[in-house]
Amino acid sequence: MFERALQVFAKKRYLFALSVLFSHAAISANIDLVIKDQHGMVLPNAVVEIGQANTAFKPTNPSVKKLPVAVMDQVNKQFLPELLIVQQGQLINFPNSDNIRHNVYSFSSAKSFQLKLYSGQPKEPIIFDTQGVVVLGCNIHDSMVGYIYVAKSEQVYKTDKNGVVSLPVTTQPLQISVWHALQTAPLENKKMMNIEPQAILPITINTSSPAPRNTFGSQFKGGND
Repeated sequence: MFERALQVFAKKRYLFALSVLFSHAAISANIDLVIKDQHGMVLPNAVVEIGQANTAFKPTNPSVKKLPVAVMDQVNKQFLPELLIVQQGQLINFPNSDNIRHNVYSFSSAKSFQLKLYSGQPKEPIIFDTQGVVVLGCNIHDSMVGYIYVAKSEQVYKTDKNGVVSLPVTTQPLQISVWHALQTAPLENKKMMNIEPQAILPITINTSSPAPRNTFGSQFKGGND
């Protein structure tokens, strides 16, 4: 009788452990998102953020390890990288690695600023404390365009050259936002959705080709171009 009870108890423990294992595996599995445009072409550099929330920013607790200073460089009259993803409250440095001067600015609501005509290293980095998308330009070279995505969530990802990103599943359903620089929707908008776990999930973002951008006239060159 006692041995029978032990066998039943051991079996229940085994089944319980097995159920925990499978439920954990189901929750911990990844979802592979494939981001494409309306023509079926894959979209590299699409940003996917998990659990993005429109809440007010709270300054970082001094006891918490500070975020590293991110870098948005300028190389060959281009912003490098073209898309930089940072956390809300992170500092960004804007070195100019060209042998000509640039004037970096943004009129975006998430961050409006201007670094007047300079070369080399600016005086100090700039803090980006509001979530959203910041579009960068250069007053001297109008063809220079860059993007800074300021994320609220620490779980933010970028699609690879095949338009794919793998997301860890921690809750079901999963709330995400999707953004791309070429989207037809306003740049400050993000496509919000709830997704259910499955092996591969296609997502479509309507895009348009960027308008050609030309540099300003020679009156702005002044021997610096």
